[in-house]
Formats: sequence, C-alpha cells, structure tokens
Amino acid sequence: MSHSNSTAALSAGVKALADGSKTFAHTQALWRFLNNENVTPESLSAPVVVACHEALTQCEGDYALCVHDWSRINYGGHVSKEDRLQMTHVTDIGYELQSSLLVNAQDGNPLSVAAQNLVSAEGIWQSRQAKIQVNDQTHLDELSERMAWIEAQQFAKTLVHIVDREADSVSHLRQWSQQGSLWLVRAKAGSRVRYGDGDMSLSAVAEHLSFQQTRHVTCKGQVCTQWIAGTVVVLARKAKPKRTDSQGQRVKPVEGEALAARLVVSNIVNMDGDLVAQWYLLSNVDDHVDDAQLALWYYFRWQIETFFKLIKGAGHQLESWEQETARAIFNRLLIATQACVTAWALMAAPGEAAAAARQFLVRLSGRQTKRARPVTIPALLAGLFTLFTMLETLEHYSLSDLKAFAHVAQNRLNL
Repeated sequence: MSHSNSTAALSAGVKALADGSKTFAHTQALWRFLNNENVTPESLSAPVVVACHEALTQCEGDYALCVHDWSRINYGGHVSKEDRLQMTHVTDIGYELQSSLLVNAQDGNPLSVAAQNLVSAEGIWQSRQAKIQVNDQTHLDELSERMAWIEAQQFAKTLVHIVDREADSVSHLRQWSQQGSLWLVRAKAGSRVRYGDGDMSLSAVAEHLSFQQTRHVTCKGQVCTQWIAGTVVVLARKAKPKRTDSQGQRVKPVEGEALAARLVVSNIVNMDGDLVAQWYLLSNVDDHVDDAQLALWYYFRWQIETFFKLIKGAGHQLESWEQETARAIFNRLLIATQACVTAWALMAAPGEAAAAARQFLVRLSGRQTKRARPVTIPALLAGLFTLFTMLETLEHYSLSDLKAFAHVAQNRLNL
C-alpha cells in the first residue's frame, strides 16, 4: 500500500500510512524488510507472476505480447552504492534494469511483468532466482534464457516476444525458432537477407514491395498515415557472435540453417508526404496474423517505455531511491511493480463500478489531467495511496478526533 503512490524526486522514500506509527518506523521497517536474507527476489516476484496468469486468462484472443527491453538506472551521484556498475563512460554509473512486460494483444494495455533483472558490478539479480548470478552473458544470451523460463510458465495465451533492434541477431532468431518461441523484432535497414534470386539489404527489398494504406496514426506530434508492405525473406547469412573464445579472440562467424521469416515494412508518412518513421520488422508468426496486425503489435512495444517512465520518473522516482545495494533496490523495485500491476488492472477493469472508482481516485489524487486523458496511471497511484491513508486513518482515529484536528487547522487559517 505504501508503494501505491506517485512521488516527487525529493520524496522518493517509502510513504508512511496513517496507522498510528511514526514515519521513521515505516522507514526502518522497510530497510529491515529489503535487507532480510529470507526476503528474496523470487518470492517478491511470485505475486506478479500470479497476476500474469490471471490477466492472460481474462484476455480475449489467442495471443499475448511479451515485450523485452533494457533501461539504465543512473546513480552517478549515489557514492554510497558501492556495487554500482560503470556501463559506458565514467559518468554513466548505476544499474541496468531488464524487464519483460506482458501486453494485451487486442488493445495494447499493459498487464503484468513476467520477469525482471537488475545488473550490478557484483552480478545480476533475477526475479526468477533467489540468489545473485554471475553476469557473464550478452544481452541476447540472457534474454534467451529468460524467454525459455517465461514460456515454461505455461501461460494461457501463445506469447509473441517483441524486441527492438538489438535482437537483429540471426543466431538468436534461429535459436528462438528452434525452441518454439514466436518473435517479432525490429531489424536494421542494412541487414542482409535472401530475396528472390538475390542477396540484398532489407531497405533494398522494400523498394520492390507495394505498399498499402492501413490506418491513421499520430507520430512525433503529427497526424500521419501508416503504409504497410509485406513479403517473405530468408535469413541465410552467417551469425557473428559477440563472444570471445578461451584465448580472448572474437568468435568467428558461424554458418547456420536458412530461416524463412516474414518481413513487414511500415512507413509513417505525414500529410505533406514526408517520411517520418520507418520500421523493418521480422517475424516467424504465421500469416493468419496479417501484416497490419504485426505492425500494430510492434507499436504496442512502446508500453514498456511507459513502464520504465512510470518506475523512474512519472511514478516511483527509482533513480532517487536511497537504498545502498542493488539487492535492496531490486527488492523494492519488485514491490513497486506490484503497485503498477494493481493500477493497470484497475485502469482496464470493465463496468460502471470500476469507472466510478477511477474517477474517484483521480479526484483524491488532486491531479489536473487533460480532457482527452481524464485518467492516468500516476493519478491512480496517487489516489490509491490517499484512499489507503484514509482507511488507515479511520481505523486509528475517531471521528471526534478528526473534527478536533480540523478545528485546530481552521483556527490557524482564521488568524
């Protein structure tokens, strides 16, 4: 309940409910909880995985989307965190968050988080493990293991794994296909494929395709039109692993089985006819899902960016947390994730009662929202905390006590 709240950077600590305890007691209790050896990421993540099962059971359709991405957590000024990781340059210091978000394939709404990792200088904390692991894998090698674990949970829907351009790796696409996973990845324009009788780049393939107008979209603040074209290509190029051998030498390119894949090219064109954005999408999903739907599914990938924004800036202010170890940060992150899942479920809940609850919580939050978006997730989080505080207050203080407190405050105002 204390993490069902939207905070500012200067108040990113745990919120104290009005339960009669001093605020320091809440801070001390959280510190003890996060650093308790018996409290593991695996146990804290279990309710979120249960929420995955429940949400997917209620979804319509045969598919659900599992969006994977990486986000840097900057703690450059937090010198007390001795296990921080230097990711690129000397000022790029902190931890790396790796998340797998389940998304409703019908409407693009976020559902729950299937798995998460936090990488520190000491290793990698994983929501599916109780202890820290050695961080000796590339992003995509670790992602392959995470995808296999998620598939092993036997969710009610067939998952389509969506990854950005970092997944444009033919060896991993082959591996994911061999293990039976469905994938939809954004590829680089210069990636080589076999098309017809020749070997060419994806951008060259696109020049041979016929595009059809599919829908109007908003892109970069402009009203645009999306044009879609699709075909089948073959990934026959050698894999170039980003690994070294025992002598420290780069592993040589490796031949692999030719892999047929669908190519969907999405062009976003503004009203002046200018190209605003272009995606080259590769997928092994069967053709009973049309090209326009695949492009829409990739568009839903943006939900993981909104999750990172909610955790880092628009809700929980992760980069201002004062816990001093990656383990404590990760444990708290998993608790905050449960609060996000609760807000997502409330946002998507059908019926008049749920709509009334959302309106009430926004009013409790005191947030000013846009007319086009009267309800937002940060407003729901803030409203939930206010509601929980009200309930705790009524449990510990009588109505006469509350009226007396109000009377004192009103007298001060009258001065």
